[in-house]
Amino acid sequence: MTNAYKSHLNQLNELVDLFYLANEEKNQQIIDEVVQKIKELKNEVKKNEIKCFLSNENDRLDCFLEIHAGAGGTESQDWAEMLRRMYIKWTSNKGYKFQLISEHKGDEAGIKSTTIKIKGEFIFGYLKNESGIHRLVRISPFDSGARRHTSFASVWVYPVLDENIKVEILEKDLRIDTYRSSGAGGQHVNTTDSAVRITHLPTNIVVQCQNERSQHKNKETCMAMLKARLYEHELEKKEMEEKSIEKSKSDIGWGHQIRSYVLHPYRLVKDNRTGEESSDPDKILDGDIDNFLESSLYKLNV
Repeated sequence: MTNAYKSHLNQLNELVDLFYLANEEKNQQIIDEVVQKIKELKNEVKKNEIKCFLSNENDRLDCFLEIHAGAGGTESQDWAEMLRRMYIKWTSNKGYKFQLISEHKGDEAGIKSTTIKIKGEFIFGYLKNESGIHRLVRISPFDSGARRHTSFASVWVYPVLDENIKVEILEKDLRIDTYRSSGAGGQHVNTTDSAVRITHLPTNIVVQCQNERSQHKNKETCMAMLKARLYEHELEKKEMEEKSIEKSKSDIGWGHQIRSYVLHPYRLVKDNRTGEESSDPDKILDGDIDNFLESSLYKLNV
């Protein structure tokens, strides 16, 4: 970071000198080029600044992202699917890769729950503060009376642990069930009894995978997810002992949301923790969430 700072400072000084020289000679083409270069340098500085907030040991890791619809049936299930689309669009726009691990479709529309794995540098660090309750206010497309509805869905982000982190899992503590995939999920979701669900009995943590045709591979993915969940579970226990609160287990409903997405009667997305706002919900739901992610890194990690 020190070398990057010195390099950026030298570049800035050179651009400032070039700007004054071009200004004296009234060379507008050079002035425009310098202004553009300064904008590019500013973006590079911002990227390095953000990385200063990604110094925790797990921040560099890939992540699992789970979404669960709250109470409210079709409304919340549709909202859960909208959130999944938002994160997938963000992932694709950044050039990262994602993999659908499991999905349970809604009865009429949307999804009841889903898990995706996202791969890329600092993915967990960027997305870790997205865990919490997300609230949507809109005129329901499923309500013939065109009434306004409020829906909730929970998001939970946890890291894909590397092999150096040891988590003890005893066979006697596991219940392993196999079942047939019921979700649409695309061509990679199988229709054989190879989907796997593993329940860790002491903690009642449940993980499942259905994206592979091989039961063995689905079990392997489940064990990786369980390892990550148990690791996070232990970290949460320590945090609860220190703070006497449990942030990840809030009810999916009123009073617990971290962010609100209002489409009616006005249009606004607001993060209740940082105060970050956007008056263009469509842009946010299309995956342009960088300002919210960066704001949470600046304000929640200090």
